[in-house]
Parts: sequence; structure tokens; C-alpha cells
Amino acid sequence: MIKKTKLSELSEFDPSKYLDDDEAVAHYISLAIEDGDPGLLAAALGDVARARGMAQVALDAGLTREALYKALRADAHPRFDTIYKVCKALGVRLTATVA
Repeated sequence: MIKKTKLSELSEFDPSKYLDDDEAVAHYISLAIEDGDPGLLAAALGDVARARGMAQVALDAGLTREALYKALRADAHPRFDTIYKVCKALGVRLTATVA
């Protein structure tokens, strides 16, 4: 017999638990960029920041922890300089290629 699981019994998926090495982080952020949704990029950077420690990333980016959480929500529209600071704090470099 198959045991049925209720949707309410499932835990919420947290990608930050799987962003444990630089290659995974680079691939994850690259996929978010390729999608073309700025909110998705912000959320992906937020996932990486949570994986690395939000307080430390905020400190390294020169932002408050609260401002970092606010800037990296899926519905946020952070300024480019904020994205740049966060990427630098995460050790991530955005690059351009010809499409």
C-alpha cells in the first residue's frame, strides 16, 4: 500500500541548504540571470546570502541586515549598486557574453 503524504506535512524547500560550494553558487546565480527576471536574481542572491550567513554578507556589503533582507526579496527591485555590493560580498562576479 502507498502511504499518502499531505501537502501540509511537507517542509518548505530551502535552496540555501544546497548552496555549499562556489560552483553550485555560480551555477545557481547564472540560471537566475538567464531567466531574465530581476526579482528572481534578487531572490537567488538572497538564497546565497542566507547560505553564507546574512549578517556577514550584510557587513561585507556595507548594508544593514534588514536592508539586505529587503533588497533580496523576490518582489524587490534593488538598485544595481546594491546588487553589485552583494555580489562583491559573496565573491561573485557578473560577466557579460555575446548572446
